[in-house]
Amino acid sequence: MTKPKSHPEASDFTTIRDWVFDLDNTLYPHQVDLFSQVDRNMTAYVAELLSLPEQDARRVQKDYYRDHGTTLQGLMINHDIDPNDFLEKAHAIDYSVLEPNPVLGAAIKALPGRKFIFTNGSVAHAQKTAEALGILDHFDDIFDIVAAGFTPKPEADAYARFLDRSGVDTGHAAMFEDLPRNLHQPKALGMKTVLIVPPNLEYGLAQTFERLDDQTGHIDYVTEDLTGFVRTVLGYFDEPKMNYR
Repeated sequence: MTKPKSHPEASDFTTIRDWVFDLDNTLYPHQVDLFSQVDRNMTAYVAELLSLPEQDARRVQKDYYRDHGTTLQGLMINHDIDPNDFLEKAHAIDYSVLEPNPVLGAAIKALPGRKFIFTNGSVAHAQKTAEALGILDHFDDIFDIVAAGFTPKPEADAYARFLDRSGVDTGHAAMFEDLPRNLHQPKALGMKTVLIVPPNLEYGLAQTFERLDDQTGHIDYVTEDLTGFVRTVLGYFDEPKMNYR
């Protein structure tokens, strides 16, 4: 099996016209650990809903996440919760831990074609996150879990809904993600796939299925540095539209 590459090749990206980015642990570095706040809020939600101690609630939460793609999906299936209430409480977090990334913003802005955020979170969460990073204005659309009918990645229906709304041509599109399982469907659809990993693959408390393993046939590229990767890609175009200074 061919291993993922780390350095983008011109032949893979010069025909790309739609650029699709996951949000959490993708558009900001994994080590920023913003999502840990969401994770704690989800555990607290499960604990209150099911009257469980924190440790047991966390186990239920992670089981739902593993089995259903998101904790929310598991709670909707098994407990018929109000998804909007869950999303509001899960994303009641402090975004000030994020620092603006003008270099990434300039790189995304300069990419030829359209740019999308495709997240299992909410539009509000994506907007606040991207705004804190200083990159919100560089995206053409945000496709969230509500737009997906609460069906999360990695389910095929989530991608089908995204493609139906966006009109993305998968033969000329690239997807950037931090979860390996969320790249199976994009690869099957013909997209170039880029996995964002933490430095030295130091995943911390991440679950096994969240980590890069030997099953990499659906992953074209792996990088620790999204900004550097996108900047390299830009160098393959005849007239880069940016100035890093």
